[in-house]
Amino acid sequence: MFWTKTFIPTLKETPQEAESISHQLLLRSGSVRMLMAGAYSYLPLGLRVLNNIKGVIREEMNAAGGAELLLPALQPLELWLKTGRDKDIGEVMFRFEDRRGRKVCLGPTH
Repeated sequence: MFWTKTFIPTLKETPQEAESISHQLLLRSGSVRMLMAGAYSYLPLGLRVLNNIKGVIREEMNAAGGAELLLPALQPLELWLKTGRDKDIGEVMFRFEDRRGRKVCLGPTH
């Protein structure tokens, strides 16, 4: 990876919105950019680091006999209604109807 051929917009000044030291370093190093409060875009350098971390975790989980799975981000709202967890989360949970009229939500951990 050549620095001159990769998009790595570093900053000299610490952004005002950055609260913690790690947040400041991520922004200044050109790893991430804030899109809006709580939503960040991973830039090429940050994405490479994230993928390396995922690889280390995957290797360790495989060595320990773990199994990886991928769950759907959209879930039927009835799963959350049965347990009452939808009330615990409140208005923060994204809820909507799909084109067939089924009530679905975005899994809060997604």
